Amino acid sequence: MRPTIPARRLLVGLGMLGLGLAGGLAQAASIDNLRLWAAPDHARLVFDLSSPAEANVFSLDNPRRLVIDLDDSRLNTRVDALDLEGSAISTLRTGVRDGNGLRVVLELEREIEPRHFTLAPNDQYGHRLVVDLEYPGESAVEDPIDPIETMIREQEIAAQRARSKAVVEGRNPAEVAAPDVLEPAAPHPRRDIIIAVDAGHGGEDPGAIGPSGTREKDIVLEMAQRLARKVNATEGFRAVMIRDGDYYVGLRQRTRIAREQKADLFVSIHADAFNSPRPNGSSVYALSQRGATSETAQWLAASENEADLIGGVDGSLSLDDKDEVLRGVLLDLTMTATLNDSLTIGGQVLDRLERVNRLHKSRVEQAGFVVLKSPDIPSLLVETGFISNPDEERRLRDGGYQQRMVDAIFGGVRGHFQRNPPPASLLAWQRDNGRSTAGNEYRIQPGDTLSEIAARHGVPVAQIRQANELNGDVIRVGQVLRIPRS
Repeated sequence: MRPTIPARRLLVGLGMLGLGLAGGLAQAASIDNLRLWAAPDHARLVFDLSSPAEANVFSLDNPRRLVIDLDDSRLNTRVDALDLEGSAISTLRTGVRDGNGLRVVLELEREIEPRHFTLAPNDQYGHRLVVDLEYPGESAVEDPIDPIETMIREQEIAAQRARSKAVVEGRNPAEVAAPDVLEPAAPHPRRDIIIAVDAGHGGEDPGAIGPSGTREKDIVLEMAQRLARKVNATEGFRAVMIRDGDYYVGLRQRTRIAREQKADLFVSIHADAFNSPRPNGSSVYALSQRGATSETAQWLAASENEADLIGGVDGSLSLDDKDEVLRGVLLDLTMTATLNDSLTIGGQVLDRLERVNRLHKSRVEQAGFVVLKSPDIPSLLVETGFISNPDEERRLRDGGYQQRMVDAIFGGVRGHFQRNPPPASLLAWQRDNGRSTAGNEYRIQPGDTLSEIAARHGVPVAQIRQANELNGDVIRVGQVLRIPRS
């Protein structure tokens, strides 16, 4: 049966509606915003899109340019307001391509290695196109460790691994010879203790956001910068900032940077959050044993990591002729020692944080955070407070409060390294020679008693106990005591 005239009109109307829907689905993606993050070793350009869009990215020479072509896309934001300072981009130009496409041209001031990818929407952003401009040969930190310090640290690491190898093979580790370059006649290196300071999140990752709009990435960067200044102002210590600006660093890259800079300790600073405003307090985390076990397996599975970590950074120690079990035991020894140091330092940091803020947990917590998974560097993650709590959000914004938190963190770190200085460090040299430039420390000699030391310096025994967190009068030869000023 033929359709009636009204039915024909209905079919035509439905057909036109279908075409309209198809046209709507195929409409151009809108670029609603452009964001640029500049880091020492790369720049990241982010396109905020109204819908998914594929890009064709390629380089041109003479002059050096990077071209980004997006099909079925249109620009819906101003590009002249984009701050290009600190990046490899001198100029950004846009134009229409093939009638309905968009071409973005980046004029470059230096050689780059580009890569790009798309991201699906999350809580903060919609669809995104990310274009990374990586700078070949550049360090991720602005002031990388001195080559001489690198060599000294590598020699220490090689010696430590040689002793671990001796333990596994049933030999006396004390009989293991030091590397040839550390000759007895050579002057003491007196190197700085390197503290890697990591500000969490950054760039397009704001972290947690407080009730008043405070972004975690901003607060922790301020605190990390304060901590770095505190470290650098202390003789015998030096800070390496994992990020010192508003840009994102991958979680694995953060620990990789710390290892490249031969860090003695990695400290990652964060501000906690919860879906309720009630929780509050500070916390300190170290790697969990389960996390350490999984990380050991991952490192053993990666031949380049295995060669670097177990084979020795300078190639002086090779385990190529050993079986996988021996390599695994060596790595497990390294991880266990690192984890124990992390817990010890974390406990001292936690004790001092309690004097500034209430503790969310009264002991060092353990979890599988990626940034804590460096097998040979003691690592801590400090949750300074709950940014989701209105009172703590307000305090975390206060400069004086931030400084007190930083003083507490470094107080715990410094206390640990004063008692356990790395062999080639300035602190070890001061300990071994009974010296302290601060003039308020004393290295215990054979025959010393706590009461005699107190009388010699004119300080009550109780004050010495308090300054050194001693529970009694038991002391040991070689121990360094802080002597309070009378």
